[in-house]
Amino acid sequence: MAYAHTQKKMLVLALLGLAASGAHADQLADIRQAGVVKIATFDANPPFGSVDPQTHQLVGYDVDFAQALAKSLGVKLELVATNPANRIPLLQSGKADLIVADITITPERAQVIDFSTPYFVTGQQFLVPATSTDKLDDYGRARIGAVKGTTGEQALHQRFPAARVLAYDDIPLAFTALRNGNVQAITQDSTILAGLLAGAPDKASFKILPDLLSKEEIGVGVKKGQPALLKAVNDELVKLEASGEAAKIYDAWFGPATPSPQPRSFKIEAQ
Repeated sequence: MAYAHTQKKMLVLALLGLAASGAHADQLADIRQAGVVKIATFDANPPFGSVDPQTHQLVGYDVDFAQALAKSLGVKLELVATNPANRIPLLQSGKADLIVADITITPERAQVIDFSTPYFVTGQQFLVPATSTDKLDDYGRARIGAVKGTTGEQALHQRFPAARVLAYDDIPLAFTALRNGNVQAITQDSTILAGLLAGAPDKASFKILPDLLSKEEIGVGVKKGQPALLKAVNDELVKLEASGEAAKIYDAWFGPATPSPQPRSFKIEAQ
């Protein structure tokens, strides 16, 4: 009987330990308890995230979604500036709780992090000198710039294995390489290229090719094994669509009155 009692006591303690462990692993509860959510977003990738020259604050499409998510969680927002290569490491190391930084949903990334329902859909395009050919396939052996750690870099290697792909830390550096003639084209999401070109003093010297290299669905990145946090993010994204707020955010950065107008061809839907 004493042995059975000891075994029972050990089982209860083990279950209590598991419960405590499970509670500690609940990132949503931890965020609410801390009163702050740390969200990784871009600081040099307009119109998704960049530094406003007047206020010196981070602004952009992703920043607006980050603010909405923080508000829905009832906590303060702490933005963590990132670039494409650092997004997932920041999340995995705990330096960020979420990624809201134009991160494309891919099977490879989905093995290491979880993704929300897409809150943005775009396509990969080329930016080239205005005098260059309009045919995408003519760049099969060209020097092409891409941002390091992006799906655009991967798509180039797959689509144009004979091309020379040069990787840069961010899109402004890639654009500088195009201006200098170090590359013959650069690739990025269509909306980012439109924003980049709209703000360029020499925009008449360049053009965006009409053909898409690939279709990109953008989601919020969440650490693996956090179903409560992932559900909270998905629920808020669907609510933002239903209320019309998601469309307002889109229009603020991609609408007719913006430097890089793009028609909104998607809706945020529960999956």
